[in-house]
Amino acid sequence: MVHVLSEKGSSKGKDYCILFNSQWAHLPHDLGKASLLQLQDQTASVLCSPSDVPDGGFHNRIPMVMRGNCTFYEKVRLAQINGARGLLIVSREKLAPPKGNTSQYEEIDIPVALLSYTDMLDIGKSFGRSVKVAMYAPNEPVLDYNMVIIFVMAVGTVAIGGYWAGSRDVKKRYMKHKRDDGAEKHDDETVDVTPIMICVFVVMCCSMLVLLYFFYDHLVYVIIGIFCLAASIGLYSCLSPFVRRFPLGKCRIPDNNLPYFHKRPQVRMLLLAVFCISISVVWGVFRNEDQWAWVLQDALGIAFCLYMLKTIRLPTFKGCTLLLMVLFVYDVFFVFITPFLTKTGQSIMVEVAAGPTDSATHEKLPMVLKVPRLNFSPVALCDRPFSLLGFGDILVPGLLVAYCHRFDIQVQSSRVYFVACTIGMYDPGISTQQLVQSPEKQSQSSHIT
Repeated sequence: MVHVLSEKGSSKGKDYCILFNSQWAHLPHDLGKASLLQLQDQTASVLCSPSDVPDGGFHNRIPMVMRGNCTFYEKVRLAQINGARGLLIVSREKLAPPKGNTSQYEEIDIPVALLSYTDMLDIGKSFGRSVKVAMYAPNEPVLDYNMVIIFVMAVGTVAIGGYWAGSRDVKKRYMKHKRDDGAEKHDDETVDVTPIMICVFVVMCCSMLVLLYFFYDHLVYVIIGIFCLAASIGLYSCLSPFVRRFPLGKCRIPDNNLPYFHKRPQVRMLLLAVFCISISVVWGVFRNEDQWAWVLQDALGIAFCLYMLKTIRLPTFKGCTLLLMVLFVYDVFFVFITPFLTKTGQSIMVEVAAGPTDSATHEKLPMVLKVPRLNFSPVALCDRPFSLLGFGDILVPGLLVAYCHRFDIQVQSSRVYFVACTIGMYDPGISTQQLVQSPEKQSQSSHIT
């Protein structure tokens, strides 16, 4: 990080992300131990030749230059010879740690780092031209509290969804011999997944992933619309058992010929439907509000996952095995094989999950649980301000947990398989942790199903 302060002392300091190579020179971990030096704006040059050095050099200052056609070593060597205490290189491209030959590292004893062009403009706008900077590299916190929250949400969703699915299976068998109204029958409907359906599902996933890769800016809004619709249905399904316990609003809509309303739904259920649709619409309109929209997205996402876990039913263990194996191959292909097939060398999965860098919309796919980082971290500033976990990492193991609960009930095993599968399905060091790794590692970990 580079901490920027105005020389006039009229404004508070601000941290900006920089990427540096510790082999050039080490940075202190504590801001209090970092040297606060004057920043010399030399962005009119690229510092590739001695003619780019101003009269008087860079005595005891940190020059800020543009990235040019010469090597990082040539830039930092010129800066060091002319008295600089560090070097900031402004890049219009994606930031990457500056590299060089191992033999060159021994000659340099000043830090060199890359700063984004956007941050350079913000520094000029916020602090003017007379500023002081201090470069430091804070340690990552030992415990990310946001990771604990997202882990609890994921495991809790799997456990509740699996338990609910098994309990509904028992209720369905009990109600098979009893008459009930149409609404209750609709609530008890489930979809048994066959091997053919699994194959069709995976083919559809592959097709949609490829289409999103090539037509992301157009299809992302379709996905957002589908998510709003599916999430509102899921939220209605999750809240309806609680609303039915309320003694108020049992009266029904009068007779009419309107679509759906001719079934004369109860007033309380109609109000619940309006409430669920309103939540989805509010999220859809304010989905890019980082301060609070993530709360609605997580609530809608959890409701959607619970609805899917209680509706989709894997009737056999063979089906569970087939689904997990096919999705394993699907993940391996789109994460590790497709980088060899694309022009950029990026996997199709990562490009779609993170959003293409050249996207004009800058929209993100909503099929993730997201929690903002709750502590000060370089990763939050430089990489992602949120920890993410895709719905696939919840639904796929959740279907197996739901199957184990139904099996427990059938063999009367005191839910031993359900508990064991829930505990063994998630490891805090796997999916959730991988999704917040450094950009170099994300190509092997960020994925959606």
